[in-house]
Amino acid sequence: MYYWVRASSADFTGSLPQPRSGHTAVNIGKSKVIFFGGLVDKKFLSDTYVYDIENKLWFQPECTGSGSDGQVGPCPRAFHVAAAIDCHMFVFGGRSSSKRLGDFWVLDTDIWQWSELTGFGDLPSARDFAGASAIGNQKIVMFGGWDSKKWLSDVYLLDTISLEWMELSVSGSSPPPRCGHTATMVEKRLLVYGGRGGGGPIMGDLWALKGLIEGENETPGWTQLKLPGQAPSPRCGHTVTSGGLYLLLFGGHGTGGWLSRYDIYYNDCIILDRVSAQWKRLPTTNESPPARAYHSMTSIGSRHLLFGGYDGKVTFGDFWWLVPEGDPIAKRLTASPPRNFREDQGSTVSNDSDLSAVEEREKEEDSISELQKRLEISVSLSDVGREIIDVSEDKEFCELASRITGDKISSGGKDAIGVLRDHWKTVDPKAMTLKELGPLLHDYQRLITHHIEKSGSDVQSIETGLLGKEAYQFYHLRNATQLRMDDIPKLLAEYQKLLPG
Repeated sequence: MYYWVRASSADFTGSLPQPRSGHTAVNIGKSKVIFFGGLVDKKFLSDTYVYDIENKLWFQPECTGSGSDGQVGPCPRAFHVAAAIDCHMFVFGGRSSSKRLGDFWVLDTDIWQWSELTGFGDLPSARDFAGASAIGNQKIVMFGGWDSKKWLSDVYLLDTISLEWMELSVSGSSPPPRCGHTATMVEKRLLVYGGRGGGGPIMGDLWALKGLIEGENETPGWTQLKLPGQAPSPRCGHTVTSGGLYLLLFGGHGTGGWLSRYDIYYNDCIILDRVSAQWKRLPTTNESPPARAYHSMTSIGSRHLLFGGYDGKVTFGDFWWLVPEGDPIAKRLTASPPRNFREDQGSTVSNDSDLSAVEEREKEEDSISELQKRLEISVSLSDVGREIIDVSEDKEFCELASRITGDKISSGGKDAIGVLRDHWKTVDPKAMTLKELGPLLHDYQRLITHHIEKSGSDVQSIETGLLGKEAYQFYHLRNATQLRMDDIPKLLAEYQKLLPG
């Protein structure tokens, strides 16, 4: 069993990084983690943050070393690749504004000096959203990406001593071109999962590349792996982190199907068990972090540290621990809730007063959530601060009805009610687009509120009398982005039971 725990103010000291997505985080041995770059509010970043694991200390090193532009370190960027070899962090490519980058840098973490490198051989083209991984203590492998004109499926090897790039010639079938995937070395193989491919589809395939290890005399070749178990849904912008005998996949985003252009973000944990060679859902308890993509997930001993990311609206700056049962951090859940210095923090939380307000709200919500779990009751309908919008003021509801009928629906909402409720009475959950989920969730919450007001009953009797023990499990959601794909049929079923006969 694993536990998600929000980071506490007691976990860290020092200067914490600001919210961001599209950054990189690499482990330098077992002593520190280096975070570089990223994006927040359309601003590309070039800062470097270090987490000193032993001292639980965050700091910004005073780096030296300049490139051709005379500035210290690489220019601001996001969606680049980074890999660690011994005490060095190598950085390639990425995006700065609308420009794809093809420059190549190394940071010596012993003396905190950046150096722009001039490679030779088969130089890779400028790109972002590629995937890369270290091979032992000398080489780095990079696969795929997007060069602003096409998706890529090329494979490059970099010798970090000679600084020679080599494009690997691979025989046989190969993965379709893609970007936003993960590329992870597992012993002698590079595993590539997911990504967005040509034409824009989100992928859910897993490939293994052999022939990367000198002296093995293997002909380079790709093999598509179709493993049993509970495989993750197709996605990109996710992370894959090594956990010893398993790989941990978290987050990312996909689409709501071919009828929808809208992305859905994930916060699920799936492991690839290397012993049994199958996918498994990681059993976790308590509240999970908000769904997100383009975050970082770092392995620190038996713990994993999640930071940042983006959910289509908010850039996160929160920290979460994923820890096994028995870890001292997990024991907080059985004690009184700790003070959380960050949770769901977007780029708007910037001063101590805002932070205190967030912490107080989190403490209250954690206490309520823990009580609900112990009493085995569903989320309270007296959710503090919940505002139920009347249909007459729900513009999104009326606009959706107009699109479905092709006619203008009155702003008063009466026609919209009939149109959409009749539609949702019979619709197949698989045929729904993500654009419908917001109005559906709002109307579901409206119906519940009206039932309570009309009956004058208390919450518990309404829940058990109307729908049984599982009633109102989605009432507490603040917006439809918190729904998972497998929640949609359940939400629709609850909604249909609430409708007048």
